[in-house]
Amino acid sequence: MPPSDKQATPSTPMIPEQRREQILRQLRKHQVLSVHQLMEMFECSHMTVRRDIALLEQQGRAYSVTGGVRIASQVHSEPSHDSKAVVELPHKQAMARLAAGLLHPDMTVYLDAGTTTLEIVPHIVALSGMTVVTNDFGIVQALAEANHVDVIHTGGLLDHPNISSVGGLAAATLRQLATDIAFISTSSWDLQRGTTTPSGLKVEVKQAAMQSASRNVLIATSSKYGTFGMYKVAALEQFDTLISDDALPPASADAIRRQRIELLLATPQVS
Repeated sequence: MPPSDKQATPSTPMIPEQRREQILRQLRKHQVLSVHQLMEMFECSHMTVRRDIALLEQQGRAYSVTGGVRIASQVHSEPSHDSKAVVELPHKQAMARLAAGLLHPDMTVYLDAGTTTLEIVPHIVALSGMTVVTNDFGIVQALAEANHVDVIHTGGLLDHPNISSVGGLAAATLRQLATDIAFISTSSWDLQRGTTTPSGLKVEVKQAAMQSASRNVLIATSSKYGTFGMYKVAALEQFDTLISDDALPPASADAIRRQRIELLLATPQVS
């Protein structure tokens, strides 16, 4: 448990902006703090701390978690495909079931590279007349024996850790196509910065996929919310629908919906 840091609190009352800056300073040291710890540090009420957290969340500087708050963190690299494949699988499968509700036969669907979009494949296979466009080699492999599904791979520069294509050649292919719906993945997202990535080579591909689609859907787990990469892909308002899981903090979900963004939250099945 982090120290109280109470001795660092000035004896004279702070204005709200000073208190919020002090909260951020403590979060930079400890990453996550409970509401109770903040109440002790700054000798203020539960309601005051909650108001401070809500404002910091609106600014994209910190994010509420159950019982507390965590600092907004930058993503400098993405985990490999193999490491992502075994993480949060029930959440990804539940999100894929929600995505399936947006599908119907005879669609052309773009599946962005990712282990969450991979979970949509069985739902596509169950439909007739489907065409899948993707930059993900794992998705192509999963569809290799589905002879009734037409598959187009974008080609392009191989991103070895993620087993997918990136860069200008992949984007050029997407600009020549028109899709009904694009499911876009992301390693980091929030309301203020939108979707971001630590890899500049992914930006052009994702943007080209969105420009070519009639409907754009962001599909991303709640664990990635409140993180950001160096390169911006798109504002959340550029998506027609957002699909995440029900672990997204209620304050974050409410803030997204207040921007009139359609947000669908999936509940994992209990085995």
